[in-house]
Parts: sequence; structure tokens; C-alpha cells
Amino acid sequence: MNGAESLVHTLLKSGVNTCFSNPGTSEMHFVAALDRIPGMRCVLGLFEGVVTGAADGYARMTGKPAATLMHCGPGLANGLANLHNARRARSPIVNIVGDQATYHRPLDAPLTADTEGWARGVSGWVRTSMTAQAVGADAAAAVQAANAAPGQIATLILPSDSSWNEGGIVAERLPALPHPQATPHAVGVAAQVLRRGQPTLIVLGGGALREAPLADAYRIAAATGADLIAQGSNARIERGRGRLALNRVPYVVDQAVKLLAGYRNVILVGVQPPTAFFAYPGKPGYVIPPDAEVHVLTRPEQDPADALARLADELGAPKVAVPDPGPRPTVGRGQLTPESVAATVSALMPEQAVIVDEAVTFGRGFFPLTYAAPPHDWLAGTGGAIGGGPPLAVGAALGAPGRRVIALQADGSAMYTVQALWTQAREKLDVTTVLLSNRKYQILIGELANVGANPGRTALDMLDIGNPDIGWVKLAESMGVQAAQADNCERFADLLAGSVNRSGPFLIELTI
Repeated sequence: MNGAESLVHTLLKSGVNTCFSNPGTSEMHFVAALDRIPGMRCVLGLFEGVVTGAADGYARMTGKPAATLMHCGPGLANGLANLHNARRARSPIVNIVGDQATYHRPLDAPLTADTEGWARGVSGWVRTSMTAQAVGADAAAAVQAANAAPGQIATLILPSDSSWNEGGIVAERLPALPHPQATPHAVGVAAQVLRRGQPTLIVLGGGALREAPLADAYRIAAATGADLIAQGSNARIERGRGRLALNRVPYVVDQAVKLLAGYRNVILVGVQPPTAFFAYPGKPGYVIPPDAEVHVLTRPEQDPADALARLADELGAPKVAVPDPGPRPTVGRGQLTPESVAATVSALMPEQAVIVDEAVTFGRGFFPLTYAAPPHDWLAGTGGAIGGGPPLAVGAALGAPGRRVIALQADGSAMYTVQALWTQAREKLDVTTVLLSNRKYQILIGELANVGANPGRTALDMLDIGNPDIGWVKLAESMGVQAAQADNCERFADLLAGSVNRSGPFLIELTI
């Protein structure tokens, strides 16, 4: 048995049965082992950013890691942006990167790079397997590390001779590391703060945004008068009818400061204190009041569901039904506006849909306009690196088979990872991409004003992607995805209704 074969057998024993890949020469023995050994679903991405973004989406929906397979340092570099997003989402990923043979590396061949150094910026665990005999044990340790709460990227670097040499040893699955719990002191302090009756805000993130812990959070809020909010960027929120309608910290710093003004206490559940996305001249970095007391119920690695349940019991908070969000929206009519598009999506999405949100500026108001939609999951960008949406949709569809994925996608950021459409077609994934085509980097036009810049023609041209226009219908169809264009809500509704009731991918370009 060679090292690559021991790697595949160990991954399967450790519960990893999906591999998103874009391999090269150094990984050919791993590729061959994946072919010989049954049990691993291998999904090809035509760009490493698709590979890493898909692994992120898969982890968000399954709670377990997939493997990636990338080629040497430059291949890893191509995938770094979406690994950054995955790190911010706290997604478990076993990130496998081939490398030069151990004896070839000192020759400084063209692909030689500081692969470990590049990996460390996005990984919680990094190791290079120097011998075939070590590969299996290293792989088992990588899976254990990836699954450590709340989830992290474990990068295993695999020199090609460690793959092809004989002597591989299959390792058994390592036990899961314990999930740390909130301390009794932290629960007691939070209860004491809430009993004061002062204006208090509870900020939720991570695992606290699932249906059961959200219900406990609402028990706490109803019993104490505290307010609840989610952090601005979240990996996954379970929402829709029957679940808590929860607002998020706004992206725009002035809106966030205004919304959070007046709170005397802020209780953090799995998050850091809310900050502005960027620094702006004359504006604060933290968006909570500077004189507010900040209390930590759980750190990100601690179990938020357990802590919220214990806090609710400590307060004697009775179980209460979450408020009714009102009637389900009806299909929009006429012009395509943020409000009419959100209403149409809410009206037509099937139950248990998965929404992938990279709608950026046009879709900034979608979130509160979809509270009354059927139950669904909402996945958003977490690290600010754009181009996460299309591959997130790939991974979500593979991680949640039988559920329709609706990707709300800005056109500028879609071009970063447009290759994901090809993977959607190849894998016959149930993804509807709603492509918001305004032919510009609209968010950056707003940011020019936010930083006090006075743009001229050269600056505005750098934010314009409409010269020439991108032909999204033809582009999607060239990759095997059926597509159509809509310039009004009636046409959009017809296309959306048809797409969610068929199998396979579909792209709808909205000209906005």
C-alpha cells in the first residue's frame, strides 16, 4: 500500500467521503487511489476558489468536513480567498495540498513555494507528511483537528513521494475532541446582568443561530426585556415561518451605530464585539456604545445551544412561541426592485430551501423582507472575500440533497468563480442562481462616498463592468446550465417557479 492509498482509506474511516478537487502532477497518485478505492465522491472544480468555496458550503450544511485536493503552493493560493471565508464561517475542512517530492524541493523547481506559510494564514492546523508511513496517522489527526469546535481548516501537505512510496499505514478514526461548555460563572453573570432591567443587547452568532437555541434566546428576551440581534455576517441561520425573525447588525456603519445606541450591556454568544466592516475617517471601529459593559456568555469554541438553554433555565424563563412574522409575501409586480425581488423569492421558494446570499448592494434589504417565507436556511458571506456565492451553492446542494438551493448573486462577484456553474451542471445540482445584473461594482460606488473620495471618470470606469456587457445567459448555457433573462417581476416569477419545480441547475439573469 502506498501513502496515497492509506490517505484515502483513513479519510473514509474518519467519516470524510466527499472530495472537492483540482489536482496536478504532484497529486496523481492520490487521484489514482481515489479511482481504485470506492466510497469517496469526487467533485471537480475548474478553479481552486470553487473547490474551497464548495467545501465551505458543504461543511455549513452537513457539519462535517469534506476534503479538498489542490496542486502545490500556487493552487493553494488560488483557493485562499474562499478558505479565508471558510475560516470566518468556522467551517471544518480537511485541506489537502500536494507538493514537491521531499528530495526535489531543495532544487527550487518552478512550482516550489512556501506552501506551509501560505496555509497557516487560513488554517488552525498545518502538517506536512514527510514519509508514506506517516500519511495515514497525519490524515486521522487532520480530520480530528478539522472537527474541533467550532470547526476549523486543517491543512495536510502531501509531498508527491509520500504519496507514491510504499509503506502506507491506514489509521483508525480518532475520537472527537470534547465541545467546551460555558462556565457556570459566565451563565451566572449573564443572568445577573439581565435581571438588572437595564437596556441589554444579546448578540448571537455561530451555532446559536439554529432553530432550538434561537427559541431559547427568545425565551430569555421575552422574560427579561433584552433585545436580540445576529452579528452582521453569518455562516448559517435557520429562519422563516415558525422560527425567530432576527435582525442582523447592519453593514453600513452609521446605521449600525444608530441601531445599537443606548444599550448599557452587551452579551456576546459565540461572537466578538460587533465592529465596522472597514475603517472610515472619523467613524468608530466598534459599533456598540463605547460606555456599554460587554459580557461573554460563550466564546466561539464553546457550545452556545447549551449555554442559552442553561441561561433560560437560570432565569426561570418559560417557553414561549416566537412571534408570527405576518402573512407570506405575494409575488412582486412590475419593476425589479429589492422589495419586489425579495417578495417574489419569499412567495415562491419551497419549504426547506437553502438561500445563498451574495446579493451585495441590491440585496442588502432582502433579509428582513424574507422573515415570513417558508422555513429555510440562509448562508451568507462571512469573510468579505467576494466570489464565495457560486461555489457555496455547489457545496450546499451536495451537502443538503433534496433541498432546493437559491443563490442570490451579484454579477460582479459571480465572475470571480463563474466556473462553479460548470460544476453545477456536471453534478446535476438543484441550484437556481438569481443573477443580479447591474453591470457595475455598485457597492464600491457607495464606498467612494463613505471614505470621502471625489471620483472622476478614471475611478468610475474601474467600477463599471458594462463595457462590454457580460452575456450571462450565453455564458451559463456554454457551461451546461439552462438560463433565461427577466426584466420585470412577472417574467422573473414565471422563471423562478419553473426552476424550483425541476431538477438540475438554472440561472435567471435579472437586468436591474
